Amino acid sequence: MMKIKAICFGEVLFDNFPTHSKIGGAPLNVALRLQSYGVEVSMVSSVGDDKEGNKIINYLRNSGVNTDGIQVSPNYGTGQVNVVLNDKGVASYDIAYPVAWDKILPRKYYESQLKISDIFIYGSLACRDNTSRTTLKQLLHVAQYKVFDVNLRAPHYTKELLLELMQPANFVKFNDDELYEVAGYLGSKYNSMEQTIAFVAEKTQTETICVTKGAYGAVLYHQKIFYYNSGYRIKVLDTVGSGDSFLASVIYKLFSGEGPQAAINFGCAVGAMVAKSEGANPIFTMQKISRFMNP
Repeated sequence: MMKIKAICFGEVLFDNFPTHSKIGGAPLNVALRLQSYGVEVSMVSSVGDDKEGNKIINYLRNSGVNTDGIQVSPNYGTGQVNVVLNDKGVASYDIAYPVAWDKILPRKYYESQLKISDIFIYGSLACRDNTSRTTLKQLLHVAQYKVFDVNLRAPHYTKELLLELMQPANFVKFNDDELYEVAGYLGSKYNSMEQTIAFVAEKTQTETICVTKGAYGAVLYHQKIFYYNSGYRIKVLDTVGSGDSFLASVIYKLFSGEGPQAAINFGCAVGAMVAKSEGANPIFTMQKISRFMNP
């Protein structure tokens, strides 16, 4: 099989829990999971000229992710997020601003890498600052296959920004709340998830839309056909990063040519496995995933 090449753009940071800190950020989590499947992944971001920034770069390098696209900012510190988990393990986030990843500057190197990459993955959070947003917009003109991970974190987005980021995307991933919020911006009057997804796809001319439903699995709408997985019964430890691993897993299977149903099944399994583990990036072998899916 041909080697798949992907670039992930956006936030790299430390998630600070009450008892410990973990390296994270949605695009970083996606990059690590893709890399674990043998995808050739590069990260585009920025860290501070500090020990946290060094730790992130070394961690990614040691995990096999290309860090040549990570800038080191002399003026801004490495990203920090305070994470609070409720009694169900669901996270809420307090995200420091401004930090290094808000100030990703354009580089010719990024455009040359995008021209030889299959997939470009980006989210809305990295666009809360005009500097990173401007860089992203330039890269969207060059990227071949664009994956938009919606990832709404109030107050770091506007309706206009979301619609602008959806327009160029080939694939958009929402959770169920995000789907209805964005569909409302587009003027949807539908209540059913299927009608809402089809409406959004039609309005934005998006070929593939994926919606996660927490414990109830996910829906994939691909080339006007719906595919479903109803989820896996697990005891949730924490949900941090589970949607990121889900997205990486779906994209990997689609690009491996295994078809939409196989992709949604695999994505739901890996997302569930992350939710029942600690932290965003537990390591799983393909054998372990297979055993989870077929006990």
